Amino acid sequence: MEVVNATGRRKTAVARVYLSKGKGNITVNKKDYKEFFPTSVLQGKVQQAFEVTETAKQFDVKVNVDGGGITGQAEAVRHAIARALVKIDEENKPALKAQGLMTRDPRMVERKKPGQPKARKKFQFSKR
Repeated sequence: MEVVNATGRRKTAVARVYLSKGKGNITVNKKDYKEFFPTSVLQGKVQQAFEVTETAKQFDVKVNVDGGGITGQAEAVRHAIARALVKIDEENKPALKAQGLMTRDPRMVERKKPGQPKARKKFQFSKR
């Protein structure tokens, strides 16, 4: 097996993942993923695809991620790892799909409209 690459997205975050056989090292933007994602919740999101497919500590992962915030980046990495695992073995797809990891989350920030302070908020209405 050579290096398998995949792309994952969430909001405005884009993650490019390179999966290769290894000991389970995960590097995000040339840092260890535990350093890049400081909370255990975000670290769990990154590991989730491996836990579902029971392939933890079998692959080394190199990730380039940019855009968005830290949570969006973690979920983009999760999406990319799930897609890469399906490229490696098609039998992983049903388990990952059941957990919702194969679906690109389409929710984006709503645009600000003219004549309003925010997307849905309105300026205070004065009758008189």
